[in-house]
Amino acid sequence: MPNARATHLTRRGILAAGGALGLGAVLAACGEDDGSKDGGSDAKKAAAKSGPWTFKDDRGTTVKLDEKPANIVAFTGVAAALFDYGVEVKGVFGPTKTKDGKADVQAGDMDISKLTILGNEWGQFNIEKYAGLAPDVLISTMFDSTGTLWYVPEESKDKILKLAPSVGVSVFDVQMPQPLQRMLALAESLGADVKSAKITEAKKKFETAAERLRKAAKARPEIKVLAGSASQDIFYVSGSNLSIDLEYFKALGVNIVEPSAKALKASGGWFENLSWENVDKYPADIIIMDDRTSTIQPADITEATWKKLPAVKAGQVIARTPEPILSYDKCTPILDKLAEAIENAKKVA
Repeated sequence: MPNARATHLTRRGILAAGGALGLGAVLAACGEDDGSKDGGSDAKKAAAKSGPWTFKDDRGTTVKLDEKPANIVAFTGVAAALFDYGVEVKGVFGPTKTKDGKADVQAGDMDISKLTILGNEWGQFNIEKYAGLAPDVLISTMFDSTGTLWYVPEESKDKILKLAPSVGVSVFDVQMPQPLQRMLALAESLGADVKSAKITEAKKKFETAAERLRKAAKARPEIKVLAGSASQDIFYVSGSNLSIDLEYFKALGVNIVEPSAKALKASGGWFENLSWENVDKYPADIIIMDDRTSTIQPADITEATWKKLPAVKAGQVIARTPEPILSYDKCTPILDKLAEAIENAKKVA
């Protein structure tokens, strides 16, 4: 809905509806005018202090609110990026807490004990809890060109998106700097001081790391880097297109191992599925492995074919972050680690 104003309830109204009548009443109320009765008066007072808030997202949708969002709900990785810029959220959805109760890698530096977790795994999203937070806006990333909000369940998205307007940041078929800039712009609209010394320095370090990776790749063009991800039965080899990190690495000159075009087509362009017996199909000097908790980590891979890979035997396996936390502070180490690996790599493929 380009340039459409999303239906939105006042926080006071949604809490009243949720508490008295439950989720059904809240959803039914979504068609009502939020400027009615005393709720409208409260909103006008708040708007007089903070002014209206507008943000055009990567779907081309312009969200307009009477005041800057206070109750923000976001995909965990988005929330972690906003946290780095000084913007805190009330609720999150997506990988947030590990089985042992610790913060997931995608939670970054957030104190997860202070967050309302609406869902920790794919397909989970507690709508009643969400309504109880009286959300002003929901924010997530998008991994396709159709505007699908990441980790918002398809079967319940209509109910969820009735409760508050949404913002989508694209991480599909673009290079890392673009979503970084978009997240920074979003954070600024939400009150972040993007000209602060901390943020200015973080951006400068990112640019320095990018230049280091460019120089490393130029100096060692023979070093082949394979992006892998492990599951119990399948080893996935990612292509360099579509993913924000791999596209950027390639643009900086990194020699990324490419799966066959036919195999990529079967997965929509993302990866090739290999059995563990065929894990040696593509020679590589460095393997960068998916660090998400939903995947098997290198130390836990027991397959003999994996252990025989030259890069594994040489100790040239490092973590890859397919879903980077989109702050300059969190993306800089990604570039530095790969640059260091290339600088020090032995040619083993």
